[in-house]
Amino acid sequence: MLKGKVAIVTGGTRGIGYSIVKKYLENGAKVILFGSRQETVDNALKSLKEENAEWEVEGMCPTLTDAAQVEEAVLKIKEKYGKIDILVNNAGISQSTPLYDYTPEEFDKVIDINVKALFYAILPTAKIMKENGGGSIINTSSMVSLAGQASGVGYPTSKFAVNGMTISLARELGKDHIRVNAVAPGVTRTDMVASLPDEVVNRISMQIPIGRPGEPEEVADAFLFLASDMASYISGEILSVDGATWI
Repeated sequence: MLKGKVAIVTGGTRGIGYSIVKKYLENGAKVILFGSRQETVDNALKSLKEENAEWEVEGMCPTLTDAAQVEEAVLKIKEKYGKIDILVNNAGISQSTPLYDYTPEEFDKVIDINVKALFYAILPTAKIMKENGGGSIINTSSMVSLAGQASGVGYPTSKFAVNGMTISLARELGKDHIRVNAVAPGVTRTDMVASLPDEVVNRISMQIPIGRPGEPEEVADAFLFLASDMASYISGEILSVDGATWI
């Protein structure tokens, strides 16, 4: 579905991001994954290469909250491959700090990583996509972007902002044949969820009509669809992948 495409996936070393990288590789894309540390990047690349030595994948670790570092990384990719077809902004942090315990520094950190970093990646990449006739940008949102959450206001605030950025840029960049969408996962069986006691997972699952948390691969399928030509007329959408979770 993505044969010959060049894709950047931020936060691609584990969890949903790693599943997106793997899904894209399985479908013929060349993938550059971004991670927070060289060690995690190297580990992810080692695992992927052990699975299939033929996959064209490499990794980088620019500081995503540093606009100059991100632009430098994006331009290096363009210089090597001549184009960028897909940008997945998946890196982010979540937290649930109560308001009365919040510090301005903690709030700023969430906004910096979950919102500003997306803008820093999109700006240079969109310019390259425009030069090459178009592309697909997919942002990771969250189910809390649609319903909020009871504690940790910085996280849902950041994801509401992701939705706003997604819809607005879809309208602005459509003329350049750049589609912009977001995926809003629900509770997903990442390392964090897998480490929870069974009774906690069961309690969470009771709120999900399908009766279980999602798997990272199921969320990655949505990213594959939105990146592919099957979604050629879809832009400005926030695609929920949450098992119809009741919040």
